[in-house]
Amino acid sequence: MTITQSNTTITRIAAVGDIHVRESDQGKWEEYFKQVSEKADVLLLCGDLTDTGRVTEAEVLVKELKGCTIPVVAVLGNHDWEHDEQDEIRRLLVQEKVHMLDGECVVIEGIGFAGVKGFGGGFDRGMLGMFGEKALKSFVQEAVDEALKLDGALARLDAENEDIKKIAVLHYAPIKETVVGEPEQIFPFLGSSRLADPINRRGVLAAFHGHAHIGTLEGKTTRGVKVFNVSKPILQKEGYELPFYLLEV
Repeated sequence: MTITQSNTTITRIAAVGDIHVRESDQGKWEEYFKQVSEKADVLLLCGDLTDTGRVTEAEVLVKELKGCTIPVVAVLGNHDWEHDEQDEIRRLLVQEKVHMLDGECVVIEGIGFAGVKGFGGGFDRGMLGMFGEKALKSFVQEAVDEALKLDGALARLDAENEDIKKIAVLHYAPIKETVVGEPEQIFPFLGSSRLADPINRRGVLAAFHGHAHIGTLEGKTTRGVKVFNVSKPILQKEGYELPFYLLEV
């Protein structure tokens, strides 16, 4: 459903991350997804869909999502990789018509969504460089690769329609501002400024992420792109009775 006001169509985008579905959660989420469907036109799930990355947890999520009647766009988080079952988790969700993004993009309600999991590496002057031991270079390369995948997905949206409104869906943070509240020592593991580069360059309207459970709800990139940390614990801390953030586009 869309809302039309003054000849302008408004699409309501709901976003939440870090729902951490467990095997014991059967029946816990169906009503939540029903209520979200009544209030929004698209639902974004920003990673850590499962608690420990087990297929059995994803199977519970798939059943609970039957209560959702709107399109769902999702990325995986680090928890979803914990038991090396991420490919099967992704396959199960795709079978249920969830738009799983990992360097891909999708257009819904005339809005382009591009997504990746992202990775760590730190922010601004504290960002790790490609120097030193092979293990450290591999860590930095992972962040570079994720940023390149995001850039490619956004570029494909531009090629389809250069005027399209673009939303970035991530798990790791692209800016420091939305992880503030977490211990500074772990900032390098919460996200990377490399993710902000394509967001700034490609004219993204807004970006959503999770991962930092005690971070900050809202921030901006250096070019003023709004970034929202929609981790479920943060939304609950901010007083959202039904924990999801709603953006009207």
